[in-house]
Amino acid sequence: MAWGPIWRKCRDWFSAKVKSELGLTTVRDGAANLWATLPGERTDSIVIGSHLDSVPGGGWLDGCLGVLAGLEVLRRAKAQGTPPLTLHLVDWADEEGARFGRSLTGSAASAGALDAHGELAHLTDRAGVKLPDALAENGITLDSMGTARASFDSLAAKAYLELHIEQGPVLMEMKRPVGVVLGTMGVERYQLRFQGQAAHSGAAPIHLRKDAFLAAAEFALACRDISVEYSGKTPKSRVVATCGVVKVEPNFVTAVPGSTEISIDLRALDGKVLKKMLADAKAASKRAAKKHLASVTWSPLLHITPRPFDPTLMTFVAAAVKEVTGTAPELPSGPLHDAAEMAAIVPTAMVFAQSSPGVSHTRIEDTPRPALDKSIRAFLGTVDRTLAHLASSPAKRRARR
Repeated sequence: MAWGPIWRKCRDWFSAKVKSELGLTTVRDGAANLWATLPGERTDSIVIGSHLDSVPGGGWLDGCLGVLAGLEVLRRAKAQGTPPLTLHLVDWADEEGARFGRSLTGSAASAGALDAHGELAHLTDRAGVKLPDALAENGITLDSMGTARASFDSLAAKAYLELHIEQGPVLMEMKRPVGVVLGTMGVERYQLRFQGQAAHSGAAPIHLRKDAFLAAAEFALACRDISVEYSGKTPKSRVVATCGVVKVEPNFVTAVPGSTEISIDLRALDGKVLKKMLADAKAASKRAAKKHLASVTWSPLLHITPRPFDPTLMTFVAAAVKEVTGTAPELPSGPLHDAAEMAAIVPTAMVFAQSSPGVSHTRIEDTPRPALDKSIRAFLGTVDRTLAHLASSPAKRRARR
């Protein structure tokens, strides 16, 4: 996990590889993002990145695949001479948010989307360690995080590219090793509280109960129906709704639940569809509360707009994937990635490697060796096409004249 001693050891290992294989020295920005730079003929640059931090019990590919594929990009480019544009490889800090709950920390700071004092100062981990104290152990402050956007702007980045495992079963079910990522889904995440009245399980007649849990349960089933209703037949139109946290009070066997907290996480690639899903979920919560003689309140947790990726870069991804595999299936990303933050400030694209058995954030996370090979080759092809496109840009032609 990010900010701890094992994470620092992992980054030291990576920095040593960059030094031994490329002769380059890694540097950290104010948000602890770790950068390796291969100078090109121009200072305009392509940024390649992912993350080395993980989750408890996580697998071996989530994030790490993208960083080490980026190392291969730099190693290959150096062997061929000087690239036409500068190449930056970044290991983003705390992509997972596994320890303190704030995901995409480093990339959000670089995108200028992070209010470090407002979002991070109050966070603590399960051991009671405050995030500012964990940052201090790594030589980082809340103030220094505010400098990361200026550092990123100085790179003159013209594109951001990322290779990642899918983390889900879509490519596996399609029997396709590599996919083109359309973008990251938007997210609407809330905590709901259904308030009823606790009562003795033997004494309270069913028709008079104000059962908060039954209201929450009915809401959860309604949200599943909403996701089924709005999901289309193609991966692009797939939506999801998840109730992942339920807290019941008073939470003992002979009591009717008087209050229940439940979370809802709605995701869709189409912003209009996501808005309709949220409206339907709110209406469903009111119906469930009324049916079970309870009330309901909503508290916001997270709002992220859908982040479609750059159409031009996606054509390069599609061409590279098709060249390697013969087909170029398209799919959205339900999980968030650092690419979601980058898409707001620089043209962005992603390549997905098949996940088999179609799960992630677990030790059984894996990708078959042939699919890994094809995904890396497709990613290298994407970088090549992006470099060629940017090298022949109008800015380059004007410089030649």
